[in-house]
Amino acid sequence: MTMTQRSIALFAGLFVLFAVIGFFLGAANITLLLVQSFAFALIALGLNIQWGYGGLFNFGIMGMMMLGGAAVSFVSYPINAAFWGSEGPMMLGRALLAFLAGGVLVWAAHHAERFGIRGRWKTAVTIIAWVVAYGIYRSQIDPAAAYIESAGGGWVGGLGLHPVLGWVFGGVLAAGVAYLVGKISLGLRTDYLAIATIGISEIIRALLKNMDWLTRGTLTVSPVPWPTPLPQDLQAQDVSIADSFIYARLGFLALVLVILVLAFFLVQRAYGGPWGRMMRAIRDNHVAAGSMGKDVKRRQLEIFVLGSVLMGIGGAILVSFQQIYDPGSYQPINHTFAIWVMVIVGGAGNNWGAVFGALLMYMAWMISDPVAQFVFNAISSWSTDMGWGAIPEIQSRASQMRTLVLGVVITLALRYTPRGLIPEVVRRES
Repeated sequence: MTMTQRSIALFAGLFVLFAVIGFFLGAANITLLLVQSFAFALIALGLNIQWGYGGLFNFGIMGMMMLGGAAVSFVSYPINAAFWGSEGPMMLGRALLAFLAGGVLVWAAHHAERFGIRGRWKTAVTIIAWVVAYGIYRSQIDPAAAYIESAGGGWVGGLGLHPVLGWVFGGVLAAGVAYLVGKISLGLRTDYLAIATIGISEIIRALLKNMDWLTRGTLTVSPVPWPTPLPQDLQAQDVSIADSFIYARLGFLALVLVILVLAFFLVQRAYGGPWGRMMRAIRDNHVAAGSMGKDVKRRQLEIFVLGSVLMGIGGAILVSFQQIYDPGSYQPINHTFAIWVMVIVGGAGNNWGAVFGALLMYMAWMISDPVAQFVFNAISSWSTDMGWGAIPEIQSRASQMRTLVLGVVITLALRYTPRGLIPEVVRRES
């Protein structure tokens, strides 16, 4: 069986799996799962760009998803008139000016040699500049945050714009943060890069979780608007309640599919050309690529940013669909490790494999809980009839089966298909 035939057979089997799940769960539930699974496929495609194309060990996926969710909440949530009618905007403006002034001060310190300051004196000046810049910024942002949370409407609120603009802003925001992270972290050895990105992700989570004046923190932002008609909008047009959920989710699904197909096409086309060959060369032997005149760090930064854009957009899509942004709900097992499992199982370096792995693993992740509950209930009834007693805490035990499923799948994949179910195919010209 050729690789193309294998891919077609695997996707056909996946379609059958979706059809079976849809038969048991109903059209409304399967459309819900499909929207979320295709959003995760976009995120997995971003990781495949970073790891499969560039060999970059990014464990900061959760941070990029959180940035995308915060971005779409800020852009699409309705305007908070209480904030804009208070002193909050003026105080935030002063905080922004203080941030810019601190940035200029730090920049000047890093280029102190232009002013004749070198060696240890430059190091001392740089440290002092960072401390002063931090103090200037905190002197303005702390009173602004306290005022907004107490008397300025509670939080900043949104801009009331279209959610798709929020998705775009989510990608741009993730790209900006990825650029800064990449400038600092890229060039580190693989394991050190992984540790650095984990740290950055946790910093982002801590910031977004505690910046109540901007993100509402654990109070959550809800309801985040949809870019397509909601079920309530369709019900107002005399569509039945059951049908309204199906049609509304199908509309959202169509929009997500358009974005995924467009991203897939562009990435696939780029990787099949000279750019892709250069990236493979850097991934396989960056020393040899550098000796041939390739700017290795610049290209790695480029691919790191591109992958983060898709992660930010995918995170924004998920928040829009769920209609709630809760920084406290993000967990590394769900929003980092699970994405890695998707790419590894599907096939790193192959876009088809990344998408297939994302769809398969997300569906397995979601149905493992209800399936485990069904099995545990059946065993519990049988053990009760036998006089051995019922299984305690079935619901919590069933939810833990998701982690077990991920562990078993990744173990089997690494043992029997280490290159993935749809592995990378590199065509070499003779």
